[in-house]
Amino acid sequence: MKYIIIGGVAGGATAAARIRRLDEFAEIILLEKGKYISYANCGLPYYLGGIIEKRNSLFLQTPYTFGKRYRIDVRVEHTAIAIDTGKKTVTVHQTDGNEYIETYDKLLLSPGASPVKPPLEGIDTEGIFTLRDVTDTDNIKNYLDKRNVQNAVVVGGGFIGLEMAENLHHTGIGVSIVEMANQVMAPVDFSIAAYVHQHLIHKGVHLYLEQTVERFEQKRDKINVYLKSGKIISADLIILSIGIRPETSLARSAGLKIGDTGGIWVNDFLETSTKDVYAVGDAIEYSRPQTGKPWLNFLANPANRQGRLAADNIVKGNIEKYEGAIGTAIAKVFDLTVAITGLPAKKLKQLNIPYQSSYTHSDSHAGYYPGSMPMTIKLTFDPANGKIYGAQSVGYDGIDKRIDQIALLIKLGGTVFDLMKVEHCYAPPYSSAKDPVAIAGYVAGNIITERMPVIHWREIQTANPDEVTILDVRTKHETLDGKKIQGSINIPLDELRERLNEIPKNKPVNIYCEAGLRGYLALQILTQHGFVDVKNLSGGYRIYRIATDSMIINN
Repeated sequence: MKYIIIGGVAGGATAAARIRRLDEFAEIILLEKGKYISYANCGLPYYLGGIIEKRNSLFLQTPYTFGKRYRIDVRVEHTAIAIDTGKKTVTVHQTDGNEYIETYDKLLLSPGASPVKPPLEGIDTEGIFTLRDVTDTDNIKNYLDKRNVQNAVVVGGGFIGLEMAENLHHTGIGVSIVEMANQVMAPVDFSIAAYVHQHLIHKGVHLYLEQTVERFEQKRDKINVYLKSGKIISADLIILSIGIRPETSLARSAGLKIGDTGGIWVNDFLETSTKDVYAVGDAIEYSRPQTGKPWLNFLANPANRQGRLAADNIVKGNIEKYEGAIGTAIAKVFDLTVAITGLPAKKLKQLNIPYQSSYTHSDSHAGYYPGSMPMTIKLTFDPANGKIYGAQSVGYDGIDKRIDQIALLIKLGGTVFDLMKVEHCYAPPYSSAKDPVAIAGYVAGNIITERMPVIHWREIQTANPDEVTILDVRTKHETLDGKKIQGSINIPLDELRERLNEIPKNKPVNIYCEAGLRGYLALQILTQHGFVDVKNLSGGYRIYRIATDSMIINN
């Protein structure tokens, strides 16, 4: 049996190695248009920032070592330019200009994705780069080594853009981020991204939100970035991180079906619309388990899993279905960590899926043990049965393990009540007796069972004090310097029972404290004293302040 694999990174390399383990005697050809295979894409920004010191650390395998170990014919700088699915042939172009035709019994496509580079005036100016592969990295590194780069502009506030901003900053370069949307990190909700905005500004990064690049222009030894707002930013280096799109040109020309979202269509077994041709990785679209709708998921973990499954199906004959990816991702932004899994609130709203959400603030481990750091968890869930739709978390420590736990429950169809059942390992340096995941479950459970009706920061922001009582149950000290919601009255929680007569019973009461717990306790007191329309601000003043402050960022 003869297998050809097009693309030697992530899914392609994984599939090649898996096929060999399943079939010792197969002929396996791996075609890669670049010079390298099986390298760490996600480590590229950290090499540029000097965090990863040795370039060779980025390479998990070389073409020689990979080919030797798995007895695979690895052909780098060999670009597949055409597929004839009828004759089962692939036309290959070499860097020396020669072309040849290779036959196959079964074919796997893993072409990845390419960076978006819009046709803006001046976009090909020297000093403007995208970052997608090792060649891009080498070009940027050579530029940094040869030039006196003092200021850089990163266009796009996605995961890679933020990682590049951090790493450029780490080398002593002043950094500006230009983002078309009203927030960075598009997958997360605005309230979570607001933490990142605050942190970036604290680190000295210039943040330009809701700003669009109009053109670039070389001015002596600088590059001017002209924004549609009229602002001009001068820099020595530009990194384009606007986004990526699936690489489907080869599949299109071969007549393979392209899906609604622009990726290569595959069935449950990762087989394309043509028999014996499979596809994996960034280039494919696949149904999201929670919605049944196709989507593009540009993440390494699903690509590797798909590569393994596709190999099994290619060799053994469509034996295992792919369950789909829910979108679990994490990013380090200076000292901050942000992670997401599943569906955020804004996506649920876009899809018209009824949902409820909750915010909780916890310590990463026992507060009395040194080094504990704050974290925020936002859950989205079905308001009727508590099925978890998604989770987001932001903080400094332990973010990854909490999101990983929730991600598994989502894939298993779990509810917020299952979060309470997760048995966490506990010792003061690692967690608390009530882990942040369990606390998130308890709070969400209280919302569903209506023990704690909630209001969210956007709703309370627009509340009319004449029509609703906004009750601040923090201490007087916490309200100093105007740190309060406009129109609110302050009655500290510990004085509440003695001052109930100060709260009108003829209109709704919206309560808030700093994080949400005291508001919940105040809600219990009021409802048991006859108040009938009482809600607690989810996430407390902490979420309200950081979200509303972020709305007025104006550079």
